[in-house]
Amino acid sequence: MAGNDLGSLLGGLLGGSGSGQGAGGNIIGSLLGALMAGKGGADGGNPLGGLMDMLTRSGLVDQAQSWVGPGQNQPVSGPEIAQALPDDTLQKVAQDAGVSPQQAADEIARSLPQVVDKLTPSGSLPQSGESLEDLIRQQNI
Repeated sequence: MAGNDLGSLLGGLLGGSGSGQGAGGNIIGSLLGALMAGKGGADGGNPLGGLMDMLTRSGLVDQAQSWVGPGQNQPVSGPEIAQALPDDTLQKVAQDAGVSPQQAADEIARSLPQVVDKLTPSGSLPQSGESLEDLIRQQNI
């Protein structure tokens, strides 16, 4: 699935299709699409675990765990996201969205906690065989 299609699904998951939260879905869709392409579509088309590993390795373990687990989602900043992601991935996401890398990182920081929270209603990351598209559709969007 292309990043734009994934972005549309995520935009619906976030409750919007135009501006605001819908735009966040497009950015997150582009991010997950870029990560999926970088891994050759490994993990059954589900790059969420890889993204969470990147965040954890970058020192954002508390924030990332708060999005998956119950309770309040801890915020993350654009600069923290920019530091956690590979430069080429952030550049690709920014280019796809038509924004600067800093703007892309800021939008990812705003949208990612909500996306991860909604994609992990059971309090755990999806299994490797579950596709991201299936997870999104299970949320009844």
